[in-house]
Amino acid sequence: MIHPTALIDPGAKLGERVSVGAYSILGPGVEIGDDTWIGPHAIVTGRTRIGRANRIYQFCSIGEAPQDMKYAGEPTRLEIGDRNTIREFCTFNVGTAQDAGVTRLGSDNWIMAYVHVAHDCQVGDHTIFANNASLAGHVRVGDWAILGGFTLVHQFARLGAHSITGIASVLLKDLPPYVMAMGNTAKPYGINVEGLKRRGFAPETIAALRRAYRVLYRSRASIEEARAQIAEAARTEPALGLLVDFLSVPGRGIVR
Repeated sequence: MIHPTALIDPGAKLGERVSVGAYSILGPGVEIGDDTWIGPHAIVTGRTRIGRANRIYQFCSIGEAPQDMKYAGEPTRLEIGDRNTIREFCTFNVGTAQDAGVTRLGSDNWIMAYVHVAHDCQVGDHTIFANNASLAGHVRVGDWAILGGFTLVHQFARLGAHSITGIASVLLKDLPPYVMAMGNTAKPYGINVEGLKRRGFAPETIAALRRAYRVLYRSRASIEEARAQIAEAARTEPALGLLVDFLSVPGRGIVR
């Protein structure tokens, strides 16, 4: 299952039933889990660990040095979970010593063509990145988040779970869980209702999230006051806990 033109360093560790396409290159620090498929002309390098049953398409660059002028060759890492689809021309970089030293992508993510995940980003599970979405360094992306095509995310920004951005959005601040945003610069446009329905959220839960959105964005409450009100409502609606936790962590400020 290894094409004869593929170049695989003897130090690379491959699991069972790994497939490597023509002219692909695997470096000495690479570990690849069972049943992962790597297409032709892909490069996997650096201290990169890839889990099971991933599909990495042609011309991807996975595990290369970060695009950070402070990087001096420190032994940083890239970790990718299981069952991810990573389409053509994607670039994922290892971390830096200025952060935790690791870039992570979770499991069951759908990553479309030309996506860039910069150093030290932490991406959860079940996300969708449409074509040309790009994360600057140190970005955090929660589970089930969706980035529209050509979305650009500023360094150190956070995207909460179940959030979604529209096409060509520029996100300079944090996007809370469940919230839709779009534009340059991105503005909030309500709750991601359709996405929540598709994931089986109950109507009463969606109604509670809408009320929380109004408290956060339509009332005159400060962020701390809004967080306190939403925390009170979370006693009877656990889904609001994600929003409370997100607002409790200092960040870049939320999109307004």
